[in-house]
Amino acid sequence: MYRNPRAGKVAGVCAGVADYFSVDAWLVRLGMVLGLVFFFPATIIAYIVLAVVLKPQPQGLYESNEEEVFWRSVTTRPDQTLAGLRAKFRDLDREIGAMESAVASREFDLRRQFKDLEK
Repeated sequence: MYRNPRAGKVAGVCAGVADYFSVDAWLVRLGMVLGLVFFFPATIIAYIVLAVVLKPQPQGLYESNEEEVFWRSVTTRPDQTLAGLRAKFRDLDREIGAMESAVASREFDLRRQFKDLEK
């Protein structure tokens, strides 16, 4: 979780929280305003603490849009991300098994021997 001063209004805390939870920044800002109206001291203290504790978002945090989408889905839906990764690894394992069986087959060895004879 980072502050996002480039997209923020004051210190970027609301924008950073919105980025982290994948919600619109205006919703977090609305919650902040409501917090100021009903719980003024606690809200101010929490905002100041977050502004001091949270580091600013580094430039080029994600290399591509796909990477950003992936990491945001990890933070919001870790169980679905884990299931997706398991399925990908299962598919990769099947493909590797198919390649191993093709390379270890007698037909592959026979074709290699014919290619060696042609040279």
